[in-house]
Amino acid sequence: MTRTPYFDANATAGGKDLGDLPAWDLTDLYAAPDAPEVERDLKWLETACAEFARDHQGKLAEHDATGLLDAVHRYEGIDRVAGRIMSFAGLRYYQQTTDAERAAFLSDCQDRITTYTAPLVFFSLEVNRIDPERLDALFVGDEDLARYRPVFDRLRKMRPYQLSDELETFLHDQSVVGATAWNKLFDETISGLEFTVDGEVMGIEGTLNCLTEQDRDRREAASRELGRVFSSNVKTFARVHNTLTKEKEVEDRWRGMPTPQTGRHLSNDVEPEVVEALRDAVVDAYPRLSHRYYELKRKWLGLERMQVWDRNAPLPMGDDRRVEWDEARRTVSEAYADFDPRMAELAEPFFDRGWIDAAVTPGKAPGAFAHPTVTDAHPYVMLNYLGKPRDVMTLAHELGHGVHQRLAAPQGELLANTPLTLAETASVFGEMLTFRKLLDKAEDQQTRKVLLAGKVEDMINTVVRQIAFYDFECKLHDARREGELTPDEINALWMSVQGESLGPAFDFMDGYETFWAYIPHFVHSPFYVYAYAFGDGLVNALYAAYAEGAPDFQEKYFEMLKAGGSKHHKELLAPFGLDATDPAFWQKGLSMIEGMIDELEAMEA
Repeated sequence: MTRTPYFDANATAGGKDLGDLPAWDLTDLYAAPDAPEVERDLKWLETACAEFARDHQGKLAEHDATGLLDAVHRYEGIDRVAGRIMSFAGLRYYQQTTDAERAAFLSDCQDRITTYTAPLVFFSLEVNRIDPERLDALFVGDEDLARYRPVFDRLRKMRPYQLSDELETFLHDQSVVGATAWNKLFDETISGLEFTVDGEVMGIEGTLNCLTEQDRDRREAASRELGRVFSSNVKTFARVHNTLTKEKEVEDRWRGMPTPQTGRHLSNDVEPEVVEALRDAVVDAYPRLSHRYYELKRKWLGLERMQVWDRNAPLPMGDDRRVEWDEARRTVSEAYADFDPRMAELAEPFFDRGWIDAAVTPGKAPGAFAHPTVTDAHPYVMLNYLGKPRDVMTLAHELGHGVHQRLAAPQGELLANTPLTLAETASVFGEMLTFRKLLDKAEDQQTRKVLLAGKVEDMINTVVRQIAFYDFECKLHDARREGELTPDEINALWMSVQGESLGPAFDFMDGYETFWAYIPHFVHSPFYVYAYAFGDGLVNALYAAYAEGAPDFQEKYFEMLKAGGSKHHKELLAPFGLDATDPAFWQKGLSMIEGMIDELEAMEA
């Protein structure tokens, strides 16, 4: 198949001393924003949504299995076309969030799709009015419809919190000037910030990267500059957080949601008590995890006190080399292949077909992600690759997401999407495979020590730091219910969890109290963050089963990933003999981190 790639003149591939870094080829979605297929699909969407409402609104409760299955298939088709358009518009935007044309194209697509899909609001509302016994009978009588039962089950969990048809339609219509607009303001503000470190002007990604450099003075300069810039923009960030948390509180109150976290738990298909068991286990383990590790690191760095710019400092016994792109690719691919050749085969197209955008470029969104797009296309991975060892782990992480998304795609649009708690499984497992391969190749104790310490830091960032983030969000949303929060009040909430989670080894500079401002999850996906800790604990337990030689592990693992969102976590973990509802489950995962710290402490004896 011949393709004509669409490349923006301002996008550059490659990086300093890192090799030829890949850039996205988005033509698998659309050739360009003005391609005729974009307008064709938008017009089809408008017609398809209107016809769907004409044929099914007010009739779902009377449909037989054939009629209900037709509705599901048509709804899924609409979801696929809308998802393709928004994936294309969103990915272009994240490549260069400061570009006005890209932002306008994304907004226009959002506006039109929101308007066109408004007639679909009735679907979930009417599904929840179908008599449960009648619906169960339809599932029993039709295997094709029964395959979609998890979709209906998730919809029906929202039944107690459902509003009237008119209010649901209103919330749908106003979303483009509500949370979506505030999200864009946050993205554009963050991406447009400039920081000057040692006379060099850079964006947020480059500045945050300075916090992992060997030069302590440069780390301090970057930290203080981050604090200065965040502080000078803190009123904007406080306004974004105040507005979004208040908007959520209003909607939650109207819906009768018992807690601010309820909506996230429902979307993750996870029980609140499971999340609280995870949270409590991690907080209880702070002294055995982060406090112990950072005391070790303080000694390694030869410091009386740790400062915030030392948290992610390289270890003095490590090297400061940059990992070229080809080496990073080879490392991750070999680790995947050692586990199962199918893993490496599923990852290969990401490197060769323009499915990864790796370089740091002006205006590009910070961080990294894997976007599943739609099930008749493929995922895209975004990185900001700077050649640090952690960047190799980020590549392994995001490729894990990508492999998972490819395996789940045959489930279709409505069943492929995996709850966040399980979506982190394949990504963290990919990291673990890569780490273990590197550890097995370690030629001496010093190399092993550096690798172990790096992995412990990553796990602390994934478990301890994310649960501290979760506690900050819980406090933020609770406090906002009492009234508008000043920047100083939000700062105080942030600091209330930092000392507890990081431990007594640290001092905190002036300005660090504003570091909540740049965390995108608080804005885009409230309470998302516990999914990282959930995934890490789950993967630690899974990897232990794999290392112990659990029979047919690879086949069970692939079946778990292929299930996508079609099964509950209890059903997915049962073949491995694991159960996340068992409090001991989380202790098992945390004990793996403790064991690594034990080994590091033993090396000091």
